[in-house]
Amino acid sequence: MFGSHISHGDETLLEKLKHLAWGQVFLICLFAGIGFTALYSAAGGHFDPWASAQMTRFLGALIMLVVLALIDLKWVFRSVWILYGMSLVLLLLVDIFGHVGMGAQRWLDLGIIKIQPSELAKITTLMALARYFHAKDIIEIRKIKNLIFPSLIIGLPVYLVVKQPDLGTGISIMLAGLSVLLAAGLPMWIFIAGVVLAVISIPVIWPFLHDYQKDRVTVFFNPESEPLGAGFHIIQSKIALGSGGVSGKGFLQGTQSHLNFLPEKHTDFIFTLWGEEWGFLGGVVLLGLASLIILYGYWMSFQCKHHFGRILTFGLTMNFSIYIMVNIGMVMGLLPVVGIPLALMSYGGTAMLMVMAAFGLMQCCLVHRDARLPRS
Repeated sequence: MFGSHISHGDETLLEKLKHLAWGQVFLICLFAGIGFTALYSAAGGHFDPWASAQMTRFLGALIMLVVLALIDLKWVFRSVWILYGMSLVLLLLVDIFGHVGMGAQRWLDLGIIKIQPSELAKITTLMALARYFHAKDIIEIRKIKNLIFPSLIIGLPVYLVVKQPDLGTGISIMLAGLSVLLAAGLPMWIFIAGVVLAVISIPVIWPFLHDYQKDRVTVFFNPESEPLGAGFHIIQSKIALGSGGVSGKGFLQGTQSHLNFLPEKHTDFIFTLWGEEWGFLGGVVLLGLASLIILYGYWMSFQCKHHFGRILTFGLTMNFSIYIMVNIGMVMGLLPVVGIPLALMSYGGTAMLMVMAAFGLMQCCLVHRDARLPRS
């Protein structure tokens, strides 16, 4: 199913292409295709303004994925700290020159395009952690003093992102980073202690949250408390998902979305639009595709013979999983609304490019699974 060829440093480009996990690439294209369909429906049966732009972006991102898969992994390995540093600089620039949108300062306006550095930080943080733990054996990893530096690697981008403010993305960076710590071999008791500490610290953190963040938490527990205010989004999302039933209302027949009751139907709530039109069965198909993509990622991680590739691929797979779990949990009312897009489906340029870049790096680790990387 997955193939078993082993790559070598002197292979030609054609030989390297054969070692890509083309099954995962195919599943990614199917998943993105569902997104194009949903965006077409969100626009009332038109490719413009969302579906056509998203298709163009995906085509460019797909080419980028293949290019990243073929570059020398040793170059990626040597560039990790530079890329991580660049992402921190971009996050700092957002704080100074950032473009404000929807109440948050998250974008850098480059004239031609606007970029969201926090999406880049998700990847570079995981790369930095993989680079750090690559040089450590399991005995060193389990020493508490060796957790100080990786904690800083995670903490710096999380702080800069939360300051924007973008609590949802900050939490997702932290969760993906913690998953890497677990994959690297840290004992489970550290994570249990971390969860307990996080719960205990809620009363301390609460006064420092913005009013809209407090509203999201309050509405999560009782959406009906503000049916025309902060609770409107999640109430309408639940109505749309419930009205889809088993098989859905049919393509282009979603009433909540097409009568504009469903907010952000082309971005954060695109799964709701899909669920209303295609029902429970359509949701199962979508989750099934996402699960296969994720399983491919874990398989790719196990194929790598070097610690860097194993940890990086695992972390990037977890990052994609977080996109899926948080977004779908959010629109179903199982999690607070935090503004996390549905990877490969929600309309947006930076998230699409960064998710595809992550898959390109995963494929690069697979193609160069036998690479000999220095321990220092």
